[in-house]
Amino acid sequence: MSRWDGKTKGSLLGYQIFLFFIKFLGIQVTYLFVRIVTYYYYLFARKPRKVLNDFYKNILHFSTRDAKQLARANFFIFGQTLVDRAAFLLGKTSRFTHTFENEQCLITMRDAGKGGILLSAHLGNWETAGNLLKGRITPIINIVMLDAEVENIKQFMDQSTGGSRFKVIPIKDDLSHVISIRNALRNNEFVAIHADRYMDGSKYMEMDFLGHKARFPYGPFVIASKFDAPVTFVFAAKDGQYSYHLSATDPIMDKKTPEEIGMLYVKELERKVKMYPAQWFNYFNFLQS
Repeated sequence: MSRWDGKTKGSLLGYQIFLFFIKFLGIQVTYLFVRIVTYYYYLFARKPRKVLNDFYKNILHFSTRDAKQLARANFFIFGQTLVDRAAFLLGKTSRFTHTFENEQCLITMRDAGKGGILLSAHLGNWETAGNLLKGRITPIINIVMLDAEVENIKQFMDQSTGGSRFKVIPIKDDLSHVISIRNALRNNEFVAIHADRYMDGSKYMEMDFLGHKARFPYGPFVIASKFDAPVTFVFAAKDGQYSYHLSATDPIMDKKTPEEIGMLYVKELERKVKMYPAQWFNYFNFLQS
């Protein structure tokens, strides 16, 4: 069974070609290149293709034909989001537009003065959302993530694009990331965490998801419960070639248990996956039945 190992996929040469296209040939041409590459990947990446086809057919109940079309679209849109991410890092942002559903929710969190915890998922393009939020609502956004990228790829991307526009809080075995999160919230900063993917050996919560039992990482919900900061669920999905739809839920202002926050999160994730089935980039089977 395919499981997530927390590492970025791909070769250094692939990333070098990728950035060359964006810099010198433009976003549109790069999209065409990505369509070819992702179709090749769809044909030969048997395990993720099977996970997607099974998910669309058996969980979302699409026909076999529609499931295959969605799986191909999933690979292509994922490639597009990587192009968009690099375009933002390279400063090529003039083509992109966005709408924001419930933007006031984040403004309310900011004005409360306690920072905010933004729980998200591998759906759409979280980094584009962060780029659009940064400076518009808050000057600083922290991303809590596994610092498990292949080192030579990470160095190349940082040197070529100037690196991430966010403050990265790497998850550490010594739990020092918890202190970094606390300090960020005390400074009225936002802290974003993905809460839809767990690694083998880590603590998890088993919850009902789309009619099946599924495992979600326990850590993000413990963090959301532990700190005296409002919590919201944020997503950024492509709704056009160069446009995004951002959304935030009404902030959770009162104290809740990790399990209560987890149940609310899963309900919202279900809604988003049904709205944008081709944009949940989960290539790992975490359903239990």
